[in-house]
Amino acid sequence: MQHLSSLLGRHTPDRPAPLRAAAPAVAALALLLPASLSGCAAFGGERSGIVVTTNILGDITRSVVGDQADVTVLMQPNANPHSFGVSARQAAELEEAELVVYNGLGLEEGVLRHVEAAEQAGAPALEVAAGVDPLDYAEGETAGQPDPHFWTDPVRTGEAVDLIADAVVEQVGGVDEERVRANADAYRGEVEALHEEAEERFGALPEERRRLVTDHHVFGYLADRYGFEVIGAVVPSGTTLASPSSADLKSLSDAVREAGVPAVFADSAQPDRLTRVMAEEADLEIEVVPLFTESLTGEDGDAPTYLDMARYNTGAIADALAE
Repeated sequence: MQHLSSLLGRHTPDRPAPLRAAAPAVAALALLLPASLSGCAAFGGERSGIVVTTNILGDITRSVVGDQADVTVLMQPNANPHSFGVSARQAAELEEAELVVYNGLGLEEGVLRHVEAAEQAGAPALEVAAGVDPLDYAEGETAGQPDPHFWTDPVRTGEAVDLIADAVVEQVGGVDEERVRANADAYRGEVEALHEEAEERFGALPEERRRLVTDHHVFGYLADRYGFEVIGAVVPSGTTLASPSSADLKSLSDAVREAGVPAVFADSAQPDRLTRVMAEEADLEIEVVPLFTESLTGEDGDAPTYLDMARYNTGAIADALAE
């Protein structure tokens, strides 16, 4: 099995390595096998293709890989990354992959055990969020824990592009390195253009308008990059699987009233009932603005790609807070 240490330098010292080798028992066994078998799956099957957990990372990975390898994305459009699951066939695909690309830092709560099983079976796995200098949640039930929602910061997304390209070149047999690197460079240029657009749009907002209230803690990276203050979240957690208490809603309503924010932002794929309850609790006229925060849409939606999603969210946030 190929040594994976070349990608470990990108993660922070206190974080898990973004690309982890197989479990010790499997790694020890690999030392006994001929080098010619390093590309083989467990039990003698040949490894094949790249498997990606979330559709956001799936779109980014496909842009980097191009026609150089097959890319399978497990998470369907408009799904919730915290709760989506996989079939037995998809779990087998994970274990047989030449490379597994996953967000990590606890995001894919229903799939992480299958990723771990794939690693145990010897599949190389890239934990992208761990390799882009992750932030910790600043408040709420998940305060102090690493925040997996790095893609709301295009700068970190550009770093993720490079991580994925490195892993593909190192782990996937038969790819043309020059073409993969060229694809990554071109795509990173588009992501950098997104960052420049966001700087311009958000920079036009007065400081007192750069305040965010969301349905759950999902925009910490965007806030850190563009100078926003996160007033709070309806669900005081980094996962949509948590629930707010009456005291949580009352506390947030008071904060919203004091800050005078004109809008609350909710994920378009999630029910916004709690967000509207909070707005009513504040006894203020507050617009509830839908965003695409954790999942892409289908081709007929407003966010079929990461670039579309990021551009849509930037415009929706800037327009709502400018009013």
